[in-house]
Amino acid sequence: MTERYVYLDHAATTPVKEEVLEAMLPFFKDKFGNPSSIYSIGRESKKAIEDAREKVAAAIGAQSKEIFFTGSGTEADNWAIKGIAYANRQKGNHIITSSIEHHAVLHTCQYLESDGFEVTYLPVDENGLVDPEQVRNAIKPNTTLITIMFANNEIGTIQPIAEIGKIAREKGICFHTDAVQAVGSVHINVEDMNIDLLSMSAHKFYGPKGVGALYIRKGTKITSFLHGGAQERARRASTENVAGIVGLGKAIELAARNIDENAKKLMELRDRTIEEVIKKIPFVRLNGDRNRRLPGNVNFSFEYIEGESLLLMLDMKGIAASSGSACTSGSLDPSHVLLAIGLPHEIAHGSLRLTFGVDNTHEDIDYLMEVLPPIVERLREMSPLYENVKRGNKNV
Repeated sequence: MTERYVYLDHAATTPVKEEVLEAMLPFFKDKFGNPSSIYSIGRESKKAIEDAREKVAAAIGAQSKEIFFTGSGTEADNWAIKGIAYANRQKGNHIITSSIEHHAVLHTCQYLESDGFEVTYLPVDENGLVDPEQVRNAIKPNTTLITIMFANNEIGTIQPIAEIGKIAREKGICFHTDAVQAVGSVHINVEDMNIDLLSMSAHKFYGPKGVGALYIRKGTKITSFLHGGAQERARRASTENVAGIVGLGKAIELAARNIDENAKKLMELRDRTIEEVIKKIPFVRLNGDRNRRLPGNVNFSFEYIEGESLLLMLDMKGIAASSGSACTSGSLDPSHVLLAIGLPHEIAHGSLRLTFGVDNTHEDIDYLMEVLPPIVERLREMSPLYENVKRGNKNV
């Protein structure tokens, strides 16, 4: 094992920033009061939650009373989709989504299908983009929800959210976006983008794991998610994760404050990596839109290799990366996202996702480019297909 360590998997999770941890620590010990209690340390916890709520609202152009804290981004997605579906079932039972959503959305929609709902899974183009006109054409009289992710967690493609939201608004249909990968990385304004519900997760923008939030536009008809108490205005029962919520609030405050500066740095690292990999390694494809993509996201498919072996060999060199969604890393199936953009199984299996964070440097890219090309070549030497290519017969 190498002593050098380069972390390039920030789409899976990010480290907690020091300022975030410092804001959280008092609420584990000294400020431990239950927010539902009326005595002083309880009121102190309650105020901390409301302060965090205001920070989240400010970051996305919402009102604080429209922010509800959850246990994760996955919970926020579940609540948004099931909550709208069940609350509006008398109006209709049709949902529109895309074929490249995170499984928190796809599996929730599949669950609803088992309960009598109808779901349309829209295709995407070769760059992973949803066509707003296909959204418009998929709408039926019984459509009650459109849920399209803000940016894809694997290939980084940013969707035309404002255009889709406008269509939904014109038709009087609720529009939800899973913005777990986008919050803290790109500018979001729920009013300008016609968003009715938005999901986020703190650990994607240097906050703690186990806490998320759901924006619900005022006046939206939605069922409660957890029952048992009056927390979150009686919509999400259970004693609040005060420290986690404080951490989320601090993390999103920092992210919003530095969003342009951080995006500029990440795009420089991203673009340099794309250019160098394409220049130095043959038979490689960039997945996702070249320009409409998250600042720190790079996703390649290398022909004639297997992605898991590539990840293991990079790990031996001290580089942490992934082949796609961290939530499906144990699966042997190729990425549903890469298949949806048209890649054949054998090429989809050779994918590599590199996602940069604010602490990464150009020296990290230097090291990556020192170790990645020989690893790819070594793995290809084990492939009989690549042997045919070297002989000048790619089709054999």
